[in-house]
Amino acid sequence: MQIIRHSEQTLKTALISKNPVLVSQYEKLDAGEQRLMNEAFQPASNLFGPITLHSPSDWITSHPEAPQDFEQFFSDPYRKTPSPNKRSIYIQSIGSLGNTRIISEEYIKWLTGYCKAYFYGLRVKLLEPVPVSATRCSFRVNENTHNLQIHAGDILKFLKKKKPEDAFCVVGITMIDLYPRDSWNFVFGQASLTDGVGIFSFARYGSDFYSMRYEGKVKKLKKTSSSDYSIFDNYYIPEITSVLLLRSCKTLTHEIGHIFGLRHCQWLACLMQGSNHLEEADRRPLNLCPICLRKLQCAIGFSTVERYKALVRWIDDESSDTPGATPEHSCEDNGNLPKPVEAFKEWKEWIIKCLAVLQK
Repeated sequence: MQIIRHSEQTLKTALISKNPVLVSQYEKLDAGEQRLMNEAFQPASNLFGPITLHSPSDWITSHPEAPQDFEQFFSDPYRKTPSPNKRSIYIQSIGSLGNTRIISEEYIKWLTGYCKAYFYGLRVKLLEPVPVSATRCSFRVNENTHNLQIHAGDILKFLKKKKPEDAFCVVGITMIDLYPRDSWNFVFGQASLTDGVGIFSFARYGSDFYSMRYEGKVKKLKKTSSSDYSIFDNYYIPEITSVLLLRSCKTLTHEIGHIFGLRHCQWLACLMQGSNHLEEADRRPLNLCPICLRKLQCAIGFSTVERYKALVRWIDDESSDTPGATPEHSCEDNGNLPKPVEAFKEWKEWIIKCLAVLQK
């Protein structure tokens, strides 16, 4: 295992900058927020630790890229920021996300509620779910894993056409695996920062995807024409477990972070670290490091205390109800399912420690 450890001065500059305007901006933050963010360059901090690399296939080793400090983020001329009339994140589900309508609807509401807390201060709205056929996307059966896949680029074009006037971004979510081009095996997600759209798949987050007993394998693709989507009738959907929900929340917030202009983090262990494989994605924490937290706060303008409190409420609230975030639908068989948050308990304890620092 390799540990990437930066000097205190490097981390301090990455967070605060040497630009007098940005230093002054930092000094105007609430005293508690400064105290928490200063943990970035405290060697003995038990809140924010260094990045650890476990294999040559990990992201930083295999995808070298320039790090982005706060000043570079702030000065990026291509960065998109929510404006007063574009402060909504829209979520578009494609195909069913659960084995029943109720599970599918509850799962979408859990993800919506999480995004509302994570991107505190922005509205998060749901678009009416659509079947795969509505997107007119290309699809295939993967030659290696023999599961159904839909074309990520085609979905992005569909989302761009559907983007509402008040949208900061539209993100598509699906339980069907994605591929970006014919030569690629798969992709967890893909986004267009210019268009403010993204598509993310949770298909590989089920506990059985990489096992011999995986039930989503398709023997042969039988389609009479490119417009025959009947193969997606009753396609395999993994069980919604606490681990699958946690992985989904991680992917969704990481990718929306990119739409805000946050590049892959190379400073500290952070949600915005890149990941090349599921094992590396699982090691990545749910939280942002102080440098990325300052970037997101700069983009949205939230109170860090209120944001953390909202995240604790989401974990504690077993009901999935997120008022004003659900499309109109019938109430038949309606009953809230308990939200599977066991996998989030450790993170809740970490947030409570942060709140203690913020409110000292």
